[in-house]
This record gives sequence, structure tokens and C-alpha cells, in this order.
Amino acid sequence: MLIIFLILAVSVIFFMSGKVRSDLVAVCALLALLITHILTPEEALSGFSNSVVIMMVGLFVVGGGIFQTGLAKMISSKILKLAGTSELRLFLLVMLATSAIGAFVSNTGTVALMLPIVVSMAMSAGISPSRLLMPLAFASSMGGMMTLIGTPPNLIISDTLAHAGFEPLSFFSFLPVGLVCVTVGIIVLLPLSKWFLSENRKSKEGQHKGKTLSALVKEYGLSSNLFRVQVPVSSDIIGKTVIDLDMRRQYRLNILEIRRKNVAQHRFLNTVRQLSAPTTALEAEDIIYVSGEPAQVERFAQDYHLELLDGHVTEETRQDAASLDFYDIGIAEVLLMSSSRLINLTVKEVGFRDKFNVNVLGIRRKKEYLLQNLGNERMRDGDVLLVQGDWKDIARLSNEEENWVVLGQPLEEAAKVTLDYKAPVAALIMLAMIAMMVFDFIPIEPVTAVMLAAVLMILTGCIRSVEAAYKTINWETIVLFGAMMPMSLALEKTGASDYISTTLVESIGGYGPLVLLAGIYFTTSLMTMFISNTVTALLMAPIALQSALQLEVNPVPFLFAVTVAASMCFASPFSTPPNALVMPAGQYTFKDYVKVGLPLQVIMGLVMVGILPLLFPF
Repeated sequence: MLIIFLILAVSVIFFMSGKVRSDLVAVCALLALLITHILTPEEALSGFSNSVVIMMVGLFVVGGGIFQTGLAKMISSKILKLAGTSELRLFLLVMLATSAIGAFVSNTGTVALMLPIVVSMAMSAGISPSRLLMPLAFASSMGGMMTLIGTPPNLIISDTLAHAGFEPLSFFSFLPVGLVCVTVGIIVLLPLSKWFLSENRKSKEGQHKGKTLSALVKEYGLSSNLFRVQVPVSSDIIGKTVIDLDMRRQYRLNILEIRRKNVAQHRFLNTVRQLSAPTTALEAEDIIYVSGEPAQVERFAQDYHLELLDGHVTEETRQDAASLDFYDIGIAEVLLMSSSRLINLTVKEVGFRDKFNVNVLGIRRKKEYLLQNLGNERMRDGDVLLVQGDWKDIARLSNEEENWVVLGQPLEEAAKVTLDYKAPVAALIMLAMIAMMVFDFIPIEPVTAVMLAAVLMILTGCIRSVEAAYKTINWETIVLFGAMMPMSLALEKTGASDYISTTLVESIGGYGPLVLLAGIYFTTSLMTMFISNTVTALLMAPIALQSALQLEVNPVPFLFAVTVAASMCFASPFSTPPNALVMPAGQYTFKDYVKVGLPLQVIMGLVMVGILPLLFPF
């Protein structure tokens, strides 16, 4: 027992110091349990096959699909438009919208998604963002208490109950507790944020590195001469490739993209393909996006019997249907090196389309922008070319470093592009996953539902590729989970869990289960201020269970005390990732968290100690 306490103490010290990655600390603790023969290899590695860990992997992928399709941003933006310029309404909507999204998406992801939206809304309303960003972080944690998948500690206590032979918690078992958390949070934060979060903080703007895609479109005036033409069934152009058309020489036009609809059996599942390869053969009902002089566009449309859809579209007047989107194809800037062998060659002579599968849309030469007749333009030292093509083809341009430098990171820019047209598919998958987890008459286990949803997100294209799906997974969290879960087994196997729970019961259990519940809650709350809420829940869940069993009372309120105390930690910017995320944007100091978060944390604890026995009687 002494060895397990020593391993645990050293682990906690390293977790608190933050000087060593938490996943590495967890793996070292696991190795210590193996070396000291407290656990067998099978027992030590059992955490990585635990359904909770597998479920977390799936949830990261599902969350990635929700973000990459822009579904969450779409929903939250529409909700926040209801606020207008009222600070009270904006505060309430931020709290309610964030907690609602946080019920189904990780709190870290929720804050990352909502932060720019909230800052934008606050600035538009003339309100300091600092008034709203700390409530935003706290609301994401409160929302996580409303569902089984909202936060990792919820999954941990459900798993602890199931392994002890009790009925596992359902998807919405947490809803009453979550609603109480959100209500208390709103009531307490409304005055605290006004009293302690100063209006006199200057927001930091203009710190973004590189140019956004929309900024490039505006800078080069790509939308100033943008037209859409559609290929009718009777057109002579059907079957011709982009190369066959020779648009630059014949009409001095650029084909920016060909948009082709993939119509599924159900309208809800319609998707779009963007094509730009020179060998692309045109089909009926394709929509061709071209830029150039209006007269030349009309001549091109007449020659091939094409339908000019919406005439001249400018940046200011264009409709969503006519906008430049960057789902499959993108744009980037390429800077020519002084040593480049391409200097003095024309764009046509270099053969960008044939050799690199990209199209040159414009050239920036000092303060001049060249957009017409580019094929015959000779390139000079210092020219910046605006190129377009598949994201992968643009990324491959980096291999020609002796000739040019690709400005920015194309693949990173591609990852930022939301696949808006896939949002309905992502919504359908998310609702189906929730339905399978909520309704008992559907004979599918929660872990199966989550993994099925994750695979469907990839197969339906809500996530660009399997590689992109892997990138959505926070592997540090997964390894931390898998390595720390056997610690609970080690505590039970050595009798340490019984010893701690017996000590707790003997010292304060005599005062009744309510006092014991308070002891477990505030012990967990204190630990979470120094180490991660996931680790705290993993350590405290078996202790709470054993304490309740020794007192011969219902263990459910005690385990709920663990998950609520682990998740409702607001007094430190480092206790949860959302707290840390908003710190620089809100220009908060450690004292701000103490002044606002500590009273909220204490009040939340007192309310929960009184409410939990009413919701889950002893």
C-alpha cells in the first residue's frame, strides 16, 4: 500500500508542476505499477481497451466533423444574432448557447468555436469582450454536465458504477444536474462579471499571421469580374475538357472552378464537387465559374449555347450561390525567388497547368495587380503569383523551393475551410448518434453508436480524409485516460481505496452521509485546482464508491459529487483548458479568476451538496 501511495504522490506532484507532459507522467506511473508488480501487464494495459477510452476517440472524430462542416458555428451564429446590442441579452445568450453546444461537444472545442463569435458580437454591441469571455469558458464546463458525453468525468463515473454492478447512467441522467449548474452559473456570474471584469481592456486585434482566403479574394479583386454559366443538356461543350476550350487564348477568360452537383436520393444528402483539373470533361448542368471581361463572357456563352446564370457578380452584390468557396480547391500566393530559373519566362512557357496542375489567377508586382492576359506576361524577380488548384497540388508547390516560396501553409488553410454543404449530413449523423444513446429500444451500445457516427463522418466526407480524422483526436488525452484508468484498479487491488474511504467514513461519516458527501465534493474540488479534472475523477471515483458502500447508502450522489466538483473548477486559469483559452483574449490576470471563479466555485459546491441528495436520494 505504501508503494501505491508513493507512486500516486509523485504523479500528483508532476501533474501539479506542469513541467512534464501529463500523458508522459501517466505512462511513467503505469510503468511503475508494472515494475513493482502491483499490476500484471494485462491489467495495466486494460485501460486502452476500455469502452470509455474508445468512446472518447470516437467523440473527438464526431466533434471534428461538426466543426469542419461549420455546423456548430452556423447554429451558434444564428442564436447569437437574437441578442442585438443588449448586454444582458448577449450575456444570457452566450451562457445558454455555449452550455447547449457544450452538452454535445468537448468544452475545449466549444470555447475554440465560440470565442471569435463572442468577441465579434461584443465589439458590434460596443461591449468589452472581457465581460463575456470568462462566462463563456465557465458555461462550456457547465453545459458538459448535461449529458453523458459532455465531459470525461461523466463517462468515468458511469463506468465506475457499471463495473461495481450498478445500473449504468443513461445519456440524460445528468440533465437535471447540468440545468442546476447553468442556472446557478447565470445567477452568480451576472453580478460578478459586472463588478470584477473591467470594461477598460483593449482587445488585441490584427495579430493573425498570413492572409485569409477571403482577404486574398478581396485583394486581387477576384469577385470584381466573376460570372457563372451553366451547361444545358443540349450544349456543344459537353465532353470537352478545360484544355480543349483553351479559354485564355480564345476568350481571355479564367476558369476558376467547375461546380458539379452529386444528387443523392434524398435532398437532405445533396453534395457538391469542385473541379479545376485541366483534364476535367464537362457534363450537363455543370456550373462554370469564370472571370474576365463581361463582353468576352457573353461571347463564350453564345458560342457554346451556355446559360448565363446571374450576370455580373461583384464582391458587394453576390449571392451565396455565386460565392467563391474553397472546399476541394483553394488559392495561395507564391513568391518568386531572385535565383529562380523562371525569371523572364512567360506564364504560358512555364506551363503551370501541365506541370503542377494549378492555374495562375493573378500577379502582384510591387503595388500593381495584373489579372488580364497573364499567359503572355513575363515573370520578374519579386513577383507574387496567386495560384489556384486542388489543395494537395498547391501544397506540392513547396517542393520547388529553388524557384519560389509558397506563402502560408496550404494544408493548414484547407483544414480551416468549413465544408458548409455537408452541415446537414453532419447534423443527421449527430442526431442519429444521440438517438441511439438515448433510446433504450434501439439495441446499440453507446460505444458502438459513437464509433459508428465517427466512421460515418469520414465516409460521408464531413471530414476530408482519414488523416484529417486522426488529427481531430487529442492523443495526449487518450493516452492520459488509458494510462491512468488502471490506477483505480491498483488502488482497489492494494486496499488503498478501502483505506482512504474508511478514513473518510470514520472521520466524518459519523456526522451522516450529507457531511461525507460534502467532504468528497470539496476534496475533489480542491484537487482539481492543481491537477486535471480527468485525473481527479479517475482517482476519486472509486474512493467515493467505496465510501458510500461502507456507509451502506446509494453511491450515485457521491459519484455525481465527484464529476460535478471535478468539472466545476473556476478559481484558476489552469484548472481546465477553457479557462486557459480565454485568458489572453480577455486579458485576464490570475486575480480575475480568483475574484470571479472562487465565489462561483464555492457557491456551486454548497448548492450541489444540498441538491444532489434530493435528485438522487441516499
